[in-house]
Amino acid sequence: MTLIDYLIVIFYLIGIVIIGVLLQKRASSGIDSYFLGDRGIPWWALGASGMASNLDVSGTMINTAFVFALGASGFFIEIRGGVTLIMAFLMIFMGKWNRRAQVMTLAEWMHFRFGKGKEGDVARLISAISVIVITIAMITYFAIGSGKFIAEFLGIPSFWGLSSEFWASTLMIALAMIYTVASGLYGVVWTDVFQGFLIFGTILFICIMVFTQVVLPDVFQVSMPLRDGGFMALETSKTAWTSVVPKWHLNIPEQSSYSIYNLFGIAILFYLFKVTIEGSGGTSGYMIQRYFAARSDREAGLLSLFWTFLLSFRWPFIMAIAMLGISYGASHGVIGDPERVLPVVIDKMVPIGIRGFLVAGLMAAAMSTFDSTVNAGAAYWVKDIYQAYINPNASEKTLMRHSRWASILIVVLGLGFSLLIKNINEIWGWITMSIGAGMLIPQLLRWYWWRLNGYGFAIGTVVGMVAAVLQKYFFPDVPEYVSFVWASGTSLIGLIVGTYLTEPTPDDVLFNFYKTTRPFGWWNPVRKRLPAHILEKVNQENRRDIIATFFAVPWQVVLFLTGMTIIMRTWTSFSYLFVILIGLSVGLYFFWFRHLSSEVKVEENEV
Repeated sequence: MTLIDYLIVIFYLIGIVIIGVLLQKRASSGIDSYFLGDRGIPWWALGASGMASNLDVSGTMINTAFVFALGASGFFIEIRGGVTLIMAFLMIFMGKWNRRAQVMTLAEWMHFRFGKGKEGDVARLISAISVIVITIAMITYFAIGSGKFIAEFLGIPSFWGLSSEFWASTLMIALAMIYTVASGLYGVVWTDVFQGFLIFGTILFICIMVFTQVVLPDVFQVSMPLRDGGFMALETSKTAWTSVVPKWHLNIPEQSSYSIYNLFGIAILFYLFKVTIEGSGGTSGYMIQRYFAARSDREAGLLSLFWTFLLSFRWPFIMAIAMLGISYGASHGVIGDPERVLPVVIDKMVPIGIRGFLVAGLMAAAMSTFDSTVNAGAAYWVKDIYQAYINPNASEKTLMRHSRWASILIVVLGLGFSLLIKNINEIWGWITMSIGAGMLIPQLLRWYWWRLNGYGFAIGTVVGMVAAVLQKYFFPDVPEYVSFVWASGTSLIGLIVGTYLTEPTPDDVLFNFYKTTRPFGWWNPVRKRLPAHILEKVNQENRRDIIATFFAVPWQVVLFLTGMTIIMRTWTSFSYLFVILIGLSVGLYFFWFRHLSSEVKVEENEV
C-alpha cells in the first residue's frame, strides 16, 4: 500500500478506538448496560450493527473463494452458514420469541424455560459452557481469516517462530479489544454503525467499478485447492460460471478438496435442512444478543428486516471481487489459492486511496464481528457462571471487572487455537457442520416439545459436542454431512434418554414459559390452560408466522442472488429473480409486516 492508504487505515483505527473509549461511561453502570445497552439502543442501530458483525473478513474470503472457483453456484454452498439464512427465521418469529423472555443470555433463558430448580441450573450451566466453547472457536476462525488478509497489506514480519498472519490478527484483535473491553455493547454497536458506513461505501464503490469496467471473457481459468495443500487450475465458460440455477451434480476433480461438493443437489438440500433446524431453534452469541436488547416485538422485526436488507449488499460485493480476480488472472495467470483472491484483488486491482478505504472497511468488518462475538461470549461467564453459581452477591464493580477479564481470556484462547488450524474452510466447516451440529437438536426441541426438560437438554448438548470433538480428533477428513449426522444424531439420542429417565419440568414453569413466549409445536398439555379467546389469537399469530416463513426464506435467497445478477449483467436471470422477489415481498407484507404491532397479550387475571 502507499502512504495515503496507510494514513487512511491509521485514521480509521484511531477513530474507532476514540468512539469506543468515549462510550465507556455509559457502559460502566452495570452489566445490563455493558451487555445489553440497557435495552435502549434504537432498532436501526442494532440492525446496522448486526450487518457489520456478519461481514467478517474470514467469511468474505471463504465466500469469495467459492464464488471464484465455482461461479454463482458457490453461493449455494454457503447456505450452510455464510448466507445467514437464519435471519429469515429471526425476522418472522424467533427474534420476538427470544425478546419476550427479557433475559441477558441464552443460558439465563434456561431458567425461564426449565425453572430455577436443579434441572434449570444444569441446563443453564451446560448452555453457558457450550456457548463459550463456540465463542472461542469463532475467535479462532476470525483470527485465521483476518490474519491472512491483514498480513498481505501491512507487511508484518514473522518472529518468535510465529507467522506473520498470527501477529497481524493479534494486532487487529488487540485494537478491537480496547473499545470492546472499555464500553461493552454500547461501544460494539456504535463503532459498528460507524464502521458500517465505511463498509457500505467501499462495497458500493467496488460494485460500481466492476459493473462499469469488467467484462468476463467467454472462457477463462479458475483454481481450486488440492487435498495435499496445493492448487490446480481449471477452465470454465462464462455461461456456466454465471448460471444462478444450481446443477444437481458438479464435475470437480477428486484430488480437489472441493470435490466433496460434487453431489451438489444433495448438498444444497442438506444445507437447507440444516438451516431450517438451526433457524427454527434459534441462535446464540452476538446475533441473539441484539434481540435480547430490542425494546419490543415490533423493533425485533424491524431490526431483522434492516439487517437482512443491508446484508444483501455483501453478495454483489463478493461477486465483484471474484470477477476482478478472474480479470486479473486473464492477464497475469490464475490466482492459485482461492482464499487469497480478496487480498490479491485489493493489492493489484484497486486504485490508490480507494485501496486504503477498502482495507480499512474490511478491517472494520473483521473487528465488528470480533467485538460482537467477544462481548456476547463474556456475558455467559459473568452472568451464568460467576454470578449465578460462584459469587451470587458480587457487586456491580466486581461483575464489571469479570466482564473485562473474561473478554480478554476468551480472545487469548481463540488466538492460541488459531496456531493449530490450516485454513479458513477447515475451521468454518467444523463450526457449522460438526461442533454446532451437536447443539442443534437440543436448541430446536426446547421451543417445540413440552416434555423436554433441563436434564435432557444438558445431556443432549454434552453428548453432541463431545461426539463432534472426537470426530475432529479421530476422523478429521470425513465429509461434512457425515460429521453433521454423527454429532446431531448422538445428541438426539442423548436428549431422549436424558429426558425420559428424569421427571418432567413443573407445570407452572411450563405454563409461564408458554403464555409469555407463545410458540407453536407440541404444547397441548400446557395450552389447554389458556382461555379459548386467547388461544385463538395465539393460533392466528402462529399460523401467520408459519406461512410468512415460507415466504421469508426464499425471499432472502432471491434478494441476495438478484444483486449478484446485476454485477454479472445477466439480465435474463435478473428479470426472473426480480419478478419472484416482488411476489415474495407482497406475501411477506400481508402475512408478516402489517401485523408487526399486533402482539398477543396474556393478562394474569385471564388465566
